[in-house]
Amino acid sequence: MAVDIPPIIKPSRLRSRGGLLGECLAEFLGTLVLIAFGCGVVAMAVAALPGSGRAATPTTIFLAAGDWLLVTWGWAFAVVFGVYVAGGVSGAHINPAVTLAMAVRRGFPWAKVPPYWFSQVAGALTGAAIVYLVYHDAIHAYDSAAPGPKVNGHTNATFSIFATFPAAYFHGGVWGPLVDQIVGTAFLLMLIAAVLDVRNQAVKANLGPLVVGFVVAAVGMSYGANAGYAINPARDFGPRLFTYAAGWNSLAFPGSVSGVYSGYWWIPIVGPLIGAVAGIVVYDLFIGDVLLLRAETAEPREPGRATPVRTTDDEE
Repeated sequence: MAVDIPPIIKPSRLRSRGGLLGECLAEFLGTLVLIAFGCGVVAMAVAALPGSGRAATPTTIFLAAGDWLLVTWGWAFAVVFGVYVAGGVSGAHINPAVTLAMAVRRGFPWAKVPPYWFSQVAGALTGAAIVYLVYHDAIHAYDSAAPGPKVNGHTNATFSIFATFPAAYFHGGVWGPLVDQIVGTAFLLMLIAAVLDVRNQAVKANLGPLVVGFVVAAVGMSYGANAGYAINPARDFGPRLFTYAAGWNSLAFPGSVSGVYSGYWWIPIVGPLIGAVAGIVVYDLFIGDVLLLRAETAEPREPGRATPVRTTDDEE
């Protein structure tokens, strides 16, 4: 039986939260939820499942595709619930790349961009701190059992719980991971634009966040192994700040593992910002502008149907 429960018992006296402050608080909390569940699922895969005896050894991770599916679906759910939490107040960007793309192509006020970015990074850092609080023992157990190399007692594997790094086959190169981040985020924004476009086949019944979660899962399954599919500067930078403070040192900043990669920290920031703008521009060029022109001329066409050609008999 449905029960009508009022959403708020007593309204807050802090009326200032009705404006930009409220939007920033929503971005903070939404991004916190994103990281708490996203980094949380990686902590499960890397440290908690092996350490709790649910893997072959205390350091056995990613033996099969199923392990990666756990991570990709975990991040998908993290996005879904982060967007549901913040969507009604701030639009739930929870990603500086999304905020930038919306400012460039959707009229989002430029004055709100820096406050949104700050709130997103702060939320991501706090979410990472929560994950560390919950999984500190599992992380310590993994680092103790794993062979080197180590930085201040920490391994690159436990660092991967919080932030991203490139695959070894890039041999420390910059362009491969940078292109990976640009392409992955371009697809993310292209598909977000499609989901939100009411002129297109818009998602109904408040299912937009769920579909956006599917988008993130698809990006992770198709492009995740190259560089961890950050596709979100706050998602990487906030937890990276936390891990640096928590003792991972050079693994976090400048983001280096001897002989593998060095100075990596900026790539998950710059790549997604470029990719986000590229993705939404491509959507508008190929789809959005077509839909806009059809709306302006009030001549809707069925999908795939060409414009009828007038014949001589028709003109007579």
